[in-house]
Amino acid sequence: MTGRPYHHGDLRRAVIDAALEATRESGPAGWSLRELARRAGVSHAAPAHHFGDKAGVLTAVAAEGFALFADALEAAAAQGPREAGLAYIRFALAHRAHFEVMFRPELYRLDDPGLLAARERAGAVLAASGDTLAADAARARATTIGAWAFAHGFAELWLSGSLPESADGDPEEVARPVIEVLFGR
Repeated sequence: MTGRPYHHGDLRRAVIDAALEATRESGPAGWSLRELARRAGVSHAAPAHHFGDKAGVLTAVAAEGFALFADALEAAAAQGPREAGLAYIRFALAHRAHFEVMFRPELYRLDDPGLLAARERAGAVLAASGDTLAADAARARATTIGAWAFAHGFAELWLSGSLPESADGDPEEVARPVIEVLFGR
């Protein structure tokens, strides 16, 4: 026992914040529950007691991420499907640690009700945006997958520094004309 208290003002939030910080520094696989406890200032057993295991912490991170993502997509989709695509990219850049966990389902519990609800909300916005962009109903799913692949791929390329513009450019200024080429005005 480290002498640190088990009880915390908001243990859940403190551990999630510690997980996000650790993920930003070393990725979702590069930390342990013991490290999160140290970062959160609680006993080494507290995260395991509250979340069960690392997958439990990552499930909470992914669920929170998908809820924030759905909020961002819903707000932007009101301005059109192209704005939803830009919101996707903005979210990935602003919430990189969440993003790194959300699309790695092998890291978390796929049956978590909160995660499922938030992921379904985000998916519904993406599907509706794809439907709007599609030339006809028969191509709606293909258009949705294409738009999703573009937004996700662009975000990954930007985050990794693979695009020369990512060093000092504006991601929206780079993405907007690509969206126009791919999906029209």
